[in-house]
Amino acid sequence: MTKSELIQHIADLNPHLYHRDVERIVTTIFDEISEALSRGDRVELRGFGAFSVKKREARVGRNPRTGTAVSVSEKHVPFFKTGKQLRERLNGRQD
Repeated sequence: MTKSELIQHIADLNPHLYHRDVERIVTTIFDEISEALSRGDRVELRGFGAFSVKKREARVGRNPRTGTAVSVSEKHVPFFKTGKQLRERLNGRQD
């Protein structure tokens, strides 16, 4: 599902809201999650999952075409861990 599909789905479920307001709400949520991650904060949405930032150390990699060594700098990457309710919903509740 793309962002525009999400906006359209939410707008369809809430006909009392203007499409532009739904778009503004979804964009604001994504922007706030992005801002929190850029500050190094963790974002947890109960039942859905948690977004965090993981640090990858600098390392020596290989160019797959030539096989020569290439230095890869340190970087920070987003990480998502699913919540228990989401995992159970995807896998079917197994007791």
